[in-house]
Amino acid sequence: MAVAAGAGGVAVAGGGVTDPVCAFVGLGSNQGDRLGQLQAGAAALARLPDCGLPRCSPVYRSAPLEVAPQRDFLNAVCALETRLSPRALLDALLGIEAAAGRRREEPGQPRVLDLDLLLYADRQLSQPGLRVPHPRLARRAFVLRPLHDLEPELVVPGAGPLAELLAAVADQLLERVDGNLLPQPATAI
Repeated sequence: MAVAAGAGGVAVAGGGVTDPVCAFVGLGSNQGDRLGQLQAGAAALARLPDCGLPRCSPVYRSAPLEVAPQRDFLNAVCALETRLSPRALLDALLGIEAAAGRRREEPGQPRVLDLDLLLYADRQLSQPGLRVPHPRLARRAFVLRPLHDLEPELVVPGAGPLAELLAAVADQLLERVDGNLLPQPATAI
């Protein structure tokens, strides 16, 4: 997976794909036990049907962007091998957020747990409620740095090489923090 996020797989009935594809999921939290929320989110990803969670990035602290002043976020990215379709995976992410107590009442609110579908193989999708790559991915160091930790040679579909995107947001400060998202390696599907 040195050039793009991987082959897109073939869609099948029931919301899945025939071969596993790599999807990247961004995790963020700025309420309560932020690291604990990220760990619970990663563990929930590992339990999704037709998914495995082979790799998670280090955790980073960042100031909130484009919102009213609030507590700093902790952020990470997980590479998720999945047979779920992009829509089914997004629905699963929204379900995990809701179970964690996430409320989507107004944009820019503090978040107990935020899960974003960043990339789904090498696909570019624009559907109601689902855009892949994530529409703000290329402007956010707190997503690009953890992605780079996982896949330094990645090319973001429609945006370009990850290293170039990361260089363009070098003014956004990040601090790597101690903590692992998964206490033990998860299995691939």
